[in-house]
Amino acid sequence: MNSNPVAIVTGGGTGIGAASAAALRAEGWEVVICGRRLETLEEVARSTGAVPVVADAASVDGVRQLVASTVERFGSINGLVLNAGIIRPGAVSELAEEDWDAMVRTNLTGPFLLAKAAMPHLIAAGGSIVGVASAAALRASGGTPGYNASKAGLAMLMQSIAVDYGPFGVRANAVCPGWTRTEMADMEMDEYRTELGLVRQQAYSVATSFVPSRRPAEAAEVGKVVAWLLSDQASYVNAAVIPVDGGMVAVDPGTLALDPRVRTSDAQPALVQELR
Repeated sequence: MNSNPVAIVTGGGTGIGAASAAALRAEGWEVVICGRRLETLEEVARSTGAVPVVADAASVDGVRQLVASTVERFGSINGLVLNAGIIRPGAVSELAEEDWDAMVRTNLTGPFLLAKAAMPHLIAAGGSIVGVASAAALRASGGTPGYNASKAGLAMLMQSIAVDYGPFGVRANAVCPGWTRTEMADMEMDEYRTELGLVRQQAYSVATSFVPSRRPAEAAEVGKVVAWLLSDQASYVNAAVIPVDGGMVAVDPGTLALDPRVRTSDAQPALVQELR
């Protein structure tokens, strides 16, 4: 029987999921990473020693397969990292119903299904869950109501699990990253930089120009927080919703117009010019 703690990481082939897998492996965990793209999973597996499993973590059959294969291989489940997520832009009047459904299914229903399927094992192990939400779960960003709402739902799901299963020894917490260098964020930055005539690094600089830390996070910085929350070092942290955003959600938007870097009534062109 395996003596190391065992974690499942969804969306483990890239970004925060891959970084969480690496951080957990460095702490002695056995890690199963799942996703839909075998090649990216295998790349992370080669670099970390995690076990890749191709599975749809937003389907009942997919999560049952994932839980069963993990228990068959390692005998237990001590932690979940609910990281798989997608974003589809569009204000409410513009967002296609199928895009709304896809975000809710991936970002919220999938985590529910996996938590439900794994709960008996987590109770047996006194385990822990971390939901990777977003700063968008705490502050509404324009043009992404489906993403905002589904990530806010994930944060509340973690708190609800903590309330219901804390008495059984299970902890559940959420992290809320801000801008983080990931595959998904890079694609958003590439769209943004094209509009402004910038390179990707400059686009990140503009996007984080009012973040107190003045930079995006590296995925590894978020992954280390995830690994800490799963560990015994966080044994009394439960139902927490933790921003990992460089201070972004602490900023008062009502004061941004008073920032000395804002030179005109249209702040963006002046700021872009200054950061070039």
